[in-house]
Amino acid sequence: MTASDPHDLQRFVKAQWTVFETAMTELQAGRKQTHWMWFIFPQMRGLGQSPMAERYGIASLDEAKAYLAHKVLGRRLELACETVLARDPKPLTTLFAPPDDRKFLSCMSLFSQADPSAFSPFRMALQRWGGGVPDAGTARLLGL
Repeated sequence: MTASDPHDLQRFVKAQWTVFETAMTELQAGRKQTHWMWFIFPQMRGLGQSPMAERYGIASLDEAKAYLAHKVLGRRLELACETVLARDPKPLTTLFAPPDDRKFLSCMSLFSQADPSAFSPFRMALQRWGGGVPDAGTARLLGL
């Protein structure tokens, strides 16, 4: 962490450096096959137990807002979410095998709070696959 990056968002930029195109290709093809969920669709720290979940967990709503405001990360998350929305997998598990389907909904729950606009892709995805209701773990950690 630095004064210019108090949330250490650079950890996501570094993690995505070599796999973002692969992730997008898999999303467009309709099936996630490799391991990138933690840093492409991050969720709240405390929901996962693995070292990767801890490293790439978002610590607060402020960090989620900073992630969205980041010139690279925010646009990539929007693009990835919009790709899932355009693919419209039914059920969601055709794209994300468990537990990644739940991780995706946790991510959408978090970022729909960080970007509460009615037309945010995160809110639209949460509505489509989560009934518009934030997942319980994210809601608990955010104090909703």
